[in-house]
Amino acid sequence: MKNTNKPKINPLSRMPRQQRLIMAIRGGAGVGKSHFVSSMAEAGLGKLCIFDTERKARLLRGVGQTFDALEIEKTDELPEFIEWAINGEGQEQNYGCFALDSWAAYFSAKHSEMLEAVRERTGDPLAQPTAEELAADQMILQSVLRKLCIESGKCVVIADQIPARGKEAKEDNEIGRVLPMTTSGLEYFVDVMLEVSLQERDGEITRVFQVVKSNSPAFEVGFEMTGNIGFKDFLEYMKAEQALELAFDQPAKSDIPEFIEDKTPISIAPPTMTVEDLIRKAEENGFKQADIVTGAKIYHNQSNIYHLTAEQIVDLDRRMTTRMAKTNAPSAEVKQIKRVKSA
Repeated sequence: MKNTNKPKINPLSRMPRQQRLIMAIRGGAGVGKSHFVSSMAEAGLGKLCIFDTERKARLLRGVGQTFDALEIEKTDELPEFIEWAINGEGQEQNYGCFALDSWAAYFSAKHSEMLEAVRERTGDPLAQPTAEELAADQMILQSVLRKLCIESGKCVVIADQIPARGKEAKEDNEIGRVLPMTTSGLEYFVDVMLEVSLQERDGEITRVFQVVKSNSPAFEVGFEMTGNIGFKDFLEYMKAEQALELAFDQPAKSDIPEFIEDKTPISIAPPTMTVEDLIRKAEENGFKQADIVTGAKIYHNQSNIYHLTAEQIVDLDRRMTTRMAKTNAPSAEVKQIKRVKSA
């Protein structure tokens, strides 16, 4: 049954009042993606929760102390864990930011399941999913990103993997078809996408964080940070650029109510007529209680007028009022004739 008492949301109350940063970081193995993810715990955002699909967070310093890492043992657990943290009992943990390490591990596992189902259905051990099947698969998997990046309302970092150089263009290769899809799935949900790599700069090997895709005016494509960079460094840079005049710490105050006040006028029910009221009205207009008893028997087959329902009492009152109007009509006509003759 539809809940008609649900309060109506005031759309104006949903104006942005707090800044946040949703970031994807891509790179090969060993370049420091997980280290960057764990740096969120030091960004002053509150307690960090990492959804660990690779089960490598156990190697990070501070796990279980400065931040939580939840190991995803089975692929299907990830949506359940995210729901627990955002809308379920996990809200009691007061998480201030989230991370997924890594999206590629989850996506590849789910894609492999779909690929196995296609080959089992077709009987062809080399069968490949159609473009329509790949698109449908991607839409289903992106529901994880939607809940984490949009519904959480928190800062989020999602780690992803980069295939070996040159594989991105190989559409006939199974891995080459999967990995570009992970990027296309992320780009719709993040503000900034970084590519991290180890490069030689001034004779030394250093980490280079380069913006490869951006929806934020604070970070242009090609922007770089180098060295031992953490999530806090990007936050501080974003604050200095003042891309949006919104605070990261606390939501700006708003005088706009969250719900629209129901201005439907309240209908006041008329007072209910009782049997005593009906008897009193009858006697004041020349009728007797016996007339009411007779009417109750004729119209409602009720010999005891004190057993009449409220609707039956109203009906008898209406009938009596109609009869009173007819009885008084001739007298009114006679009076009118007398006034005409006297004139």
